Amino acid sequence: MTSSKPKTVQTMKPETAAKKLGVLLAATPEEFRAGVVSRDELNALQSAPPSWLADLRRNGPHPKQVVAAKLGVSISGLARGGITEPLTTAEIEQLKAEQPEWLERERGIQAEARKEAARLKQR
Repeated sequence: MTSSKPKTVQTMKPETAAKKLGVLLAATPEEFRAGVVSRDELNALQSAPPSWLADLRRNGPHPKQVVAAKLGVSISGLARGGITEPLTTAEIEQLKAEQPEWLERERGIQAEARKEAARLKQR
């Protein structure tokens, strides 16, 4: 006869959950930052985001990995371009419209890196 142990609930720190949700932890509500997040809670947030999460995803402020992806550059490219703080969607759109020289250069570097990665993968 085998005894089955009760299933333990997998939890994560708010920082980890925010990263998985693609939002800036500092912009989340206090109740989110104060506790732990279970895997089931994370899945619920992803499948049916509450208004605060939908608003953060839509308007920001966005963490650097999201900013980099939206601009088509690497996180290092952001730093080289002088972007060290989180940006809102409006600020990202403004940068895209202005097309500063550093952004064009970093997009070119990123495109070359992707091309090289694809070439190496085909080997």
